[in-house]
Amino acid sequence: MAPATQFEAAQPPSDAISALAFAPSPTPNRFLVSSWDKNVYLYEIADGTETVNLINKFEHRAPVLDVCFGANGDEAFTAGMDRQVIKINLTTGEQTVLSKHSEPVRCVVYSAQHSLLISASWDLTLHVHSLSSPSEPLVINLPGKPHALSASPSKLVVAMTARLVHIYDLPTLSSAIQSQSSAPPTPWQTRESSLKFLTRAVACMPNDAGYATSSIEGRVAVEWFEDTPESQARKYAFKCHRQAAPEDEGGGDIVYPVNALTFHPVYGTFASGGGDGTAALWDAEAKRRMRQYQKFPESVAALGFSNDGRYLAIACCPGFETGMEDYSGEGRTHILIRELSETEAKPKGSK
Repeated sequence: MAPATQFEAAQPPSDAISALAFAPSPTPNRFLVSSWDKNVYLYEIADGTETVNLINKFEHRAPVLDVCFGANGDEAFTAGMDRQVIKINLTTGEQTVLSKHSEPVRCVVYSAQHSLLISASWDLTLHVHSLSSPSEPLVINLPGKPHALSASPSKLVVAMTARLVHIYDLPTLSSAIQSQSSAPPTPWQTRESSLKFLTRAVACMPNDAGYATSSIEGRVAVEWFEDTPESQARKYAFKCHRQAAPEDEGGGDIVYPVNALTFHPVYGTFASGGGDGTAALWDAEAKRRMRQYQKFPESVAALGFSNDGRYLAIACCPGFETGMEDYSGEGRTHILIRELSETEAKPKGSK
């Protein structure tokens, strides 16, 4: 693999970016971006070039808050302010409503291992859809407003208000929807966030061992699923995405929200992106920062590694943390693609 290169996508969204997701194999160069401009954008990185082409865009009725691919690169699922979970056929452009919530849908994730699509809404429910045998979704009530959602091969992590974290066992959810159980499954584990402030993002480790969460107050926590004293003793949290305040302003730190987390699919390291306009790479096991990238022109809103681990996509746009009353991402939204060098995301000392 050649040394790292960085280039930008043409034709970015005209407003803030809410989410970014890469396609599964065999189309790892494709990725989706959802935006507050009511569109979902499908891009493709041209192999062997520093070019990102806009393949198509799919208009929605309201701002789109999240997007993910399904079992292949031809289907996508969206969650948005229109309170609907929508399936998009990326080849034909056809949109199908899978379910409706009574409030905006904040998150949507797909579990390839179990053919489940899970949506989380501000109406305090999860909708669990079986895509292998379509039926009415399994509805699970939540004790708090969901803000972030992530799936590992066997677990689903739901981060909510009041520092609530519920972890569900995906095989149990799959069994419940197949059996049409009248009693919704209870969480496999219920936890209190290690972070003192509102959770901004959650990302599960690809090896199914645990997850990372981030908060609006410049911190990231790393935890493991195994509920043993030894495993729980390994969890830790650290400060990040902060800048030193000028001495004439009293010194100290200017603290920014950590908006995005994503794990490398091969090496298990992870990237974070914050309101300070930076992205960083971290080694979760060694508890150390591996790399700090240059400051980007705007807040980092979303991140994603391609499923072959070759690319890191970084979505930047003005951040709401600046307190702007007349918000606009027009002309200030950027999608940067970094083609990683051979060892860039590889933990030090690994073979």
